[in-house]
Amino acid sequence: MALLKRGLAGEPVKILQAKLGVTADGQFGPGTEAALKAYQTQHGLSADGIAGPDTFTALGLPELVLLTVGTKGEAVKKLQTALGIPADGAFGPATAKAVKEFQEKNGLDADGMAGPDTLAKLPAFAGVFSPEAVAKSQTAPGTISIDAKPAEAGATAAPKKSIWQTITSFFS
Repeated sequence: MALLKRGLAGEPVKILQAKLGVTADGQFGPGTEAALKAYQTQHGLSADGIAGPDTFTALGLPELVLLTVGTKGEAVKKLQTALGIPADGAFGPATAKAVKEFQEKNGLDADGMAGPDTLAKLPAFAGVFSPEAVAKSQTAPGTISIDAKPAEAGATAAPKKSIWQTITSFFS
């Protein structure tokens, strides 16, 4: 998931909540936001209450990491360095092109987005994106998919699909 923030709902939120030790109801509300800000503060991250790639990695949730156009941070900088392109920490069209080329060369789905499958193939991410993390991202966690509408508008049930299928469907 590129970002999880207040108002979103679904399985990725539930996974985040379980890791933070708050009620895992799948609704990203004020309690989740407060717990996330506390975690971010304690771990030297930007305490904005928004979970992105750097926070997911720090939490040990690599299965939720998705680097795509518009993503910024240390994970993007690390990706750019691993791909041998200028590393400014901002995922733009040049990074997407480099990711797509890497994916084509490595027999991956060439969508230009770097998720667990792609990152696991890069030595720079090998310690974080293990085969177990990749397998976790491919596991169908339940019947709730993330709903980009605010939680109060009502999250809807969807057919079972993997976390990764749920996440990438927002960017396709």
